[in-house]
Amino acid sequence: MTVPGDKSISHRALMLGGIAEGPSNISGFLAGDDCLATAAAMLAMGVSMTHSSATDITVHGVGLRGLIEPTGPLDLGNSGTAMRLFAGLLSGQEFPTTLTGDESLSIRPMKRVITPLAQMGAAIGSNGGCPPLQVQGGRELRGIDYTLPVASAQVKSAILLAGLYADGITTVKEPATTRDHTERMLQTMGVSIARDEHRISLRGAQRLSATEIKVPADLSSASFVMLAAILSKDAEILIENVGVNPTRTGVLDILLSMGADITLENNRLYGQEPVADIRARASGLRGIKVDPHLVSLAIDEFPILFVAAARAAGKTEFSGIGELRVKESDRIASMAAGLHHLGIRVEESPDGATVYCGSFRGGEVDSHGDHRVAMSLAIAASIAASPVTVNNVAAVDTSFPGFTGTMSKLGVDIR
Repeated sequence: MTVPGDKSISHRALMLGGIAEGPSNISGFLAGDDCLATAAAMLAMGVSMTHSSATDITVHGVGLRGLIEPTGPLDLGNSGTAMRLFAGLLSGQEFPTTLTGDESLSIRPMKRVITPLAQMGAAIGSNGGCPPLQVQGGRELRGIDYTLPVASAQVKSAILLAGLYADGITTVKEPATTRDHTERMLQTMGVSIARDEHRISLRGAQRLSATEIKVPADLSSASFVMLAAILSKDAEILIENVGVNPTRTGVLDILLSMGADITLENNRLYGQEPVADIRARASGLRGIKVDPHLVSLAIDEFPILFVAAARAAGKTEFSGIGELRVKESDRIASMAAGLHHLGIRVEESPDGATVYCGSFRGGEVDSHGDHRVAMSLAIAASIAASPVTVNNVAAVDTSFPGFTGTMSKLGVDIR
């Protein structure tokens, strides 16, 4: 089987394709709500697109300086990625723009991206550091040398996108490795970037050339399917064409450390993105103390790892995951509450949790409007002693459209 395309790469393909020169053909695009919001925003700024299917799009780039002022605010729905990346991209434009989002996005912190962009010369208004954001435009940006206080691929990418419009060299230093899809795609489009282990630099005013972009299947989405197989009595599943960028594979490292039977096959490249087929088999798990150094490599997968921990012998300790408290929901609290309702003992700390092995019982749980929490609790429910109702799940379509259909095909009784 396969799963939908990578959300992070789909966002970047639309944005970078839009400011490249010429048409970029994107295949495997994630036609989920978040990425469709990014597409609508690019269309509103004069970037035309043609669709041969829902997942195959040609973006007709307008060049680095070709975007036009939208007629109204850009509504980015539930997407923190789009909000932060657009803040960087639009800081270098000649026109003002307002970025809005839904109720959940409107309470997510944006100061971490506003601060470095302001140091570059951007002017961005906010509601106490939260959206909506008013990007003034018409400012002369200058390159900076910035050390991220917290590892964040979104903030790093925003700074680099602004750096394309800045005078001089823009450098970002990371406290830990984060996903590098922006850097890889920029290089594919001809932008010269200097990189070492935790330092990325680029010079402003470089032109982007249109290219072919094959979007791999999303490892985050594949993680739900993998764990469903691992927790089952006797299953073996092959998930094809999954992105296995080494800045994203922390979830695989953690599950393997817990004893999961996972193998990667047919390793290859889509452009500069590593891809493989992932085979997952039913297997027993053991509790571990998760290495904090893996946190930035698995930041989106911790909700499903909480479910794995609930079925791992002994206890599993998570630390250094405080970033999860400012995602689409407070994911530590949301998962702790959900697992508690299903009969699992979870002890929270400000930046972590300890999850004890147990058996899932039936019941009713709330995802708090968080797509990853909703899907994680659904995977737990697939082996619960009696039916489970997961409420408030509309957001699942942001990253995994067709989730219930996919799980049904695998034999899960889900509606």
